[in-house]
Amino acid sequence: MTEYAIDVHGLNKHFGDKHVVKDLSLRVRRGEIFGFLGPNGSGKTTSIRMMCGLLTPDSGSGQCLGHDLSDSDAIKRKVGYMTQKFSYWDDLTIRENLDFVARMYQMPRRREAVDRTLEGLGLTSRAKQLTGALSGGWKQRLALAACMLHEPQLLLLDEPTAGVDPSARRDFWEELHRLAAQGISVLVSTHYMDEAERCHKLAYIAYGRLLAQGTADEVIASQSLATWAVAGTRLAELSQLLHGQPGVAQTVVFGGALHVSGPDGALLEATLRRITAGQPVTLTQVATGLEDVFIYLMNQSADNYAVPA
Repeated sequence: MTEYAIDVHGLNKHFGDKHVVKDLSLRVRRGEIFGFLGPNGSGKTTSIRMMCGLLTPDSGSGQCLGHDLSDSDAIKRKVGYMTQKFSYWDDLTIRENLDFVARMYQMPRRREAVDRTLEGLGLTSRAKQLTGALSGGWKQRLALAACMLHEPQLLLLDEPTAGVDPSARRDFWEELHRLAAQGISVLVSTHYMDEAERCHKLAYIAYGRLLAQGTADEVIASQSLATWAVAGTRLAELSQLLHGQPGVAQTVVFGGALHVSGPDGALLEATLRRITAGQPVTLTQVATGLEDVFIYLMNQSADNYAVPA
């Protein structure tokens, strides 16, 4: 068994004349939760599918769970895939849905596998409940259970917590960490910064290009941004005033403060003190956060679907 669940190099994918994924190289260790972040349409889902043999790259190479990417049949038997859209049957019970999935995998001792999965995901008490009557959080748990039925070594989760309440999201992530502790690798795309911070490693993809990867701290450090928090009144006006000023790369409102970031710390501070002189505001240098960095990366990226002017 290799150290890496996924080890890919130089993956490319086109759809028509659009270069959707450009020279993607990535390694995911076994038992690691790897988060994918980026704007909508940035190539996250396409990247995940290519890395796991579900979509054939135009060029590049690599392995997934010890198999070459071209051996998609062998990879699929070891992968559980949870799509963005809930895709199970509302008019079947939880047990009936899982039994149907088990039959699709041609699993022996199907009932035992369903019972084990129901117990493992805390669904036993609701096994006879119609799926259409479930809340978003319970549907999410059913979808994860269906992914886990055949005991995969790798989970692919495409924005799995979209539209789910915070409590259900927290429970879901606790379950992911329990699975990772058992050696299961997880690739998950998300737009939530609190979820990103719970991943062991992160990758930020914008419009086909991998711009940063590593732990949350490594991704933050890689951009070398200085950030100041401005507290006071009329912050929206101040944000507009700061746009385009020397040293100012971005301004973002966080609650009652305006975060102002830039790559040149000294120049940024000088600009802030000049612009805010005499105004009823306070300036405090703060640690740059993951959300500051991802907004910065997104602003630096060019949309590969944009129509040229």
